[in-house]
Amino acid sequence: MKIYSVKQIASNELKLNGNSENPIWEQAGIISDFSFPWENRTAPKTIFRALYDDKYFYFRFDVEDENVLTFVKDNHKMEVVHSDRVEMFFRQDENLDPYYCLEMDALGRVLDYKTRYYRNFEYEWSWPGPESIVVKASETSKGYIVEGKITLSSLKELGLLNDNILQAGLYRGYCMRLPNPEGKLRWISWINPKVDKPDFHIPSSFGLLKFEIE
Repeated sequence: MKIYSVKQIASNELKLNGNSENPIWEQAGIISDFSFPWENRTAPKTIFRALYDDKYFYFRFDVEDENVLTFVKDNHKMEVVHSDRVEMFFRQDENLDPYYCLEMDALGRVLDYKTRYYRNFEYEWSWPGPESIVVKASETSKGYIVEGKITLSSLKELGLLNDNILQAGLYRGYCMRLPNPEGKLRWISWINPKVDKPDFHIPSSFGLLKFEIE
């Protein structure tokens, strides 16, 4: 299982603006080995970083994409599923009963939902607590950036942060065509789930984010 070390920073040092300009991000290690598990070709570059302080877990995705596609009709959170996006899933254990998903597009819109194995989605669910999750995003000359923060208290409330470890999946939906009438996406992942058909909603797609203790 892949393990990523999440480094600790001082409280209130990291202010999110959606454009990655804060130099504190340089303290974070990077994950860059994202791939197309179901295609025999090199995936466009995706980079993930994370940090934490005494209140928040911070994350950032840098995505290379020559043609960022974002579906906007009613500006409902479900429109994220038809758009270029990055994704994080969090689980309590391998039973995936339940687990929690965040899908985030280049506008900073968040599709948050709860689900249970296998694919019993609860899209009406929302991440608990006011301001417990904040996401900012921006398009760049090379693609887009998504930055966010999640309160540690909400992660603990959901039973996700245990012994300074988050069990998490990191993914990307690479949109090739917006719905007209149907969209088309290709799938990128940090971990190869080693199954024949594209599927992130399985235990083998998760790794570990381990919080370093200073």
